[in-house]
Amino acid sequence: MATKVYIVYYSMYGHVEKLAEEIKKGAASVEGVEAKLWQVPETLPYEVLGKMGAPPKSDVPIITPNELAEADGLLFGFPTRFGMMAGQFKAFLDATGGLWRSQQLAGKPAGIFYSTGSQGGGQETTPLTAITQLVHHGMVFVPIGYTFGAGMFEMEKVKGGSPYGAGTFAGDGTRQPSELELEQAFHQGKYFAGIAKKLKGTA
Repeated sequence: MATKVYIVYYSMYGHVEKLAEEIKKGAASVEGVEAKLWQVPETLPYEVLGKMGAPPKSDVPIITPNELAEADGLLFGFPTRFGMMAGQFKAFLDATGGLWRSQQLAGKPAGIFYSTGSQGGGQETTPLTAITQLVHHGMVFVPIGYTFGAGMFEMEKVKGGSPYGAGTFAGDGTRQPSELELEQAFHQGKYFAGIAKKLKGTA
């Protein structure tokens, strides 16, 4: 039986989606792991998104709360809003009450990745405040720590991410994830998938 890793994200301008795609590649590189991308539902009207300059959504399928229970491991990605997860992702998690009542996510490993506008914009507070969602579901938080090695100590280039998980800086929206940020995302996917596989093997 394959270990199912679901990469569930919200992306308004595509930055988080780019990280998610690399995370999927990293997870799928682990033998016996099946990685799948999912988006959470949009809560803003299309007219509002258009005024905000958001591009059309990709064709990655929209997940429903109950589908989370199918996964052996979950990686959640979202942009920050004032140092916390975007409302669209919070609204999705607010709809997981049924899973909480039945404790269907308890014991499942979970990771976090994210995007912020600037260096002081929430690279640590965004994942830190998101951990409460995992705790109430009894999920096992899997940070990357410093397993990415030298890439964690990059000082010459602007680089998102932290021991909590992969990250990127969007700037004014025109900056795209750097090569190093994408490498860290790939690493997170691979590292997380290996742990999810081990946990499934001992279950």
